[in-house]
Amino acid sequence: MFSSPPLVCRWLLGMCALCIAVSQTAHASDPVAKVVAPITSPNDMRHYRALTLDNGLEVLLVSDPQADKAAAAMNVAVGSMSNPDDVPGLAHFLEHMLFLGTDRYPQADAYQNFISAHGGDHNAFTASRDTNYFFDIEPQALPEALNRFSRFFISPRFNPEYVDRERNAVNSEYQARLRDDSRRLQEAINQALNPEHPMTRFSVGSLETLQGDDSASLRDRLVDFYKAHYGANVMHLTVIGPQSLDKLEALVRKRFAAIPDRHLSRPEIDTPLVTDEQLPARLRVKSLSQDKQVRFLFPIPDPQNDYRTKPADYLANLLGHEGEGSLLAALRHKGWADGLSAGTMNGDGRHALFAVSVSLTPEGAKHIARIQASLFEQIERIRQQGLEAWRYAEQARLNQQAFRFQQPGDPIDQASQLAMNLAYYPLKDVQYAPYRMDGFDATRIRDYLDKMTPAHLLRVYSGPNVNGDTTSPYFDAPYTLTHVSAWPEARALDGLGLPPRNPFIAEDLEVRSLSGESPSAIVEAPSVELWHLANDRFGTPRVEWRFSLQNPDAADSARNAALTRLLAGWITDSLNERFYPARLAGQSFDAYAHPRGITLTFSGWRDRQIRLMNSVAERLKAGKISQASFARVKYRLSQQWQNAPQAPLHQQMYRTLSESLLRPQWTTSSMLEALNTLSVDDLRRYRDAFLGRLYLQAMAVGNLDADLARREGLQVANTLAPTLQASDIPHLSPLAIPDTPPTLHPRSTRNDAAVLRYLQGADRSLGSQARLAVLGKMLEAPFYNQLRTQEQLGYIVMAGYSPVLDAPGLAMLVQSPDTPRQQIAARMDAFLDDFDARIQALDASDLVPYRDAVSSHLRERANSLGELTHRYWQALAYAEPNFSRREQLAARVESVEASTIRQAWRALRHTRPLTVSYDAHTQPSDVMALTRDFRPLPAHD
Repeated sequence: MFSSPPLVCRWLLGMCALCIAVSQTAHASDPVAKVVAPITSPNDMRHYRALTLDNGLEVLLVSDPQADKAAAAMNVAVGSMSNPDDVPGLAHFLEHMLFLGTDRYPQADAYQNFISAHGGDHNAFTASRDTNYFFDIEPQALPEALNRFSRFFISPRFNPEYVDRERNAVNSEYQARLRDDSRRLQEAINQALNPEHPMTRFSVGSLETLQGDDSASLRDRLVDFYKAHYGANVMHLTVIGPQSLDKLEALVRKRFAAIPDRHLSRPEIDTPLVTDEQLPARLRVKSLSQDKQVRFLFPIPDPQNDYRTKPADYLANLLGHEGEGSLLAALRHKGWADGLSAGTMNGDGRHALFAVSVSLTPEGAKHIARIQASLFEQIERIRQQGLEAWRYAEQARLNQQAFRFQQPGDPIDQASQLAMNLAYYPLKDVQYAPYRMDGFDATRIRDYLDKMTPAHLLRVYSGPNVNGDTTSPYFDAPYTLTHVSAWPEARALDGLGLPPRNPFIAEDLEVRSLSGESPSAIVEAPSVELWHLANDRFGTPRVEWRFSLQNPDAADSARNAALTRLLAGWITDSLNERFYPARLAGQSFDAYAHPRGITLTFSGWRDRQIRLMNSVAERLKAGKISQASFARVKYRLSQQWQNAPQAPLHQQMYRTLSESLLRPQWTTSSMLEALNTLSVDDLRRYRDAFLGRLYLQAMAVGNLDADLARREGLQVANTLAPTLQASDIPHLSPLAIPDTPPTLHPRSTRNDAAVLRYLQGADRSLGSQARLAVLGKMLEAPFYNQLRTQEQLGYIVMAGYSPVLDAPGLAMLVQSPDTPRQQIAARMDAFLDDFDARIQALDASDLVPYRDAVSSHLRERANSLGELTHRYWQALAYAEPNFSRREQLAARVESVEASTIRQAWRALRHTRPLTVSYDAHTQPSDVMALTRDFRPLPAHD
């Protein structure tokens, strides 16, 4: 695969709808002033306005009358590369501190409480060159949210009390990442780069680095850094909402004009990322997981400066190709690799690294020299044969289609990305830049290829078998760095080539006028049910298909659960090379296992989609299951399950909760044990048995009519020939927590402590779901504020509504690097005691914002065809499918009263929660044995 942005070539668009006349819109405050709007997709019906305030703040306003959420983001052109040498992590620490009170909203939880109570989310991130703050919210609350948000950049308090406390939160975040292999690997790579380059420094921060003689001196450093780097003319703001452009402009001008203009500019880095004297070199890094990987890194110019022609993207597409003749295909045939990606990393504005990353099998780890030789042969082939205008034109054509039918996505993600794009691209290109290609420039591509030679190579191997002679300073990764005078000779693999022309590019891109309210059954045969919803709301000729192949034995044992996953993995693996061009052409396919069988998913252009669907069904039915493909899939699953104890602890806690409360289901450890006994013959026999007892449930959502959906769906059904009925398939069953539940412990290798408490509703009725959803919204902010902000128990603190299918429940989790689990549990109990009083005092006016927030969330429209399909497909997981369930639940939420909330909370507090807890001394639980006697939660009281 390739990890570069989408590509599009403007000169190939035929000056059609994409060559939009750049619009000019008068400012509300100045009828004479003109502003240039960005180039947008013909599918984008929103209205844009750009303006620059008197203080230099650049703003992009997006009016979307159909939006159910408003959103805003501020990008500040400073990141971790600007940290002072003596205070690593200061930029990240400052990001934390801006949330903890401003002059007009001094309470540490004022911002979070307001956002949460009005149905929103918020977050921020500190990157190497930027810090990005963003939120979304109910549209009517946008003015008040901007009141609070704007003060971050005008007058934060930097309360000394929280300066001292928040150091612990940053340290907890650092501690939570200590065993993340990606962080460990990046720090080891930094040791091989130029130590004078600021990107190589520690960026997270810890108690050790964020220190001063006292909290006052650290506060002084924060204030100094803020004044030195936060100013209006290095900030870029995006606001999206259903309000008109004039109203949005009025909101912004009133609130953000007071941000000081400190006459700043984005820091520029002249220091090279890696020097000629440091290369070539070999780096070996010890991983904690069982994964083995080799990365080939080459210093190149930062390709951001070439975004109009994208030479690095052109190369990434060719080197990252997975079809026949590709480097990955050759490695897969040898059994040496099961994944490959190509793209750029570590860009600083002038310098970057081009990376080719290969996911190795144990056998592949023995042949890195030949893999390297094969890579360089492929690079030379591109240099000699691959610089062809038709390849550039084909890449551009594919991505022109993507840009032409671009879907909006979530406003919060759009706002964050647009704010950052404003910082890097001319206004007209803030939407278009990731797609833009102005023409084939072979000379510039050769400039990049000239950097990709053995003499410029940093080769990085990571695996559990490395014994390093040095340890990285902050993430304790053992590594060995060796300068190479000459690489050993090795022979490249046979069969390498460049991809031919893509035969899967869609031709018929007509958007047909088709619409419906909700899915309807268009086939109701004894062994097949097919649902269909015609849709043209997203203005795209795409279709989402789902086929659920259900078998009553798919998860009746850990062995069958493992075989079901092997079968799903095999079908995607076996078709990878043949249909990789289809994926590039916008036709995606995946197969995933679940407790009732396997789901096949197809997402793509209506034109030519059936070719892929039929091929998958035929391959599943009669394709040869080779030993090589079986071995790849088994290895991949084995690695995934062996690495499960190494996953982030909070994820393991929730996985243990799910394993205990949903049937049929098996733990990863039990499936791994079963997997180790399986052979290719076992999978071949299971494939026949699985397909011999099928019930087929399918859905098509998108720009196709019922006749086409019926015809294409039945083609797949006829190939698979299901024979069972819906009544033969067991339903997914949420379980009830018993009166005296066990305490469960995950199987983990993490060093943190964590406690997860789960309070479950009495039944699965809509009334119970509505009451607990509102309680969950009320719980979110105070739980976080008390245990995270005030008590500093840990960085990962979360609470809220967490249903298991339609079984309602409230989850509360705290993960800490230094607080024992017993103490965490005691502080959670104390919080719940205090929350009792809050609920007891609840009146109707207190309840309104939380009730409205939950209702608004449920009534939000889907932002993409995929999201819409996912919602309706989820409805089929229930025993009684109901496509209007969200609207019905919203109506029940709107009728909830304070008295019923008080009553529901009392009932929850009179039951014992299910507790999942962990520290380094706990022994993992046999979850299946401890929950064997759990009974299904009743549907109604």
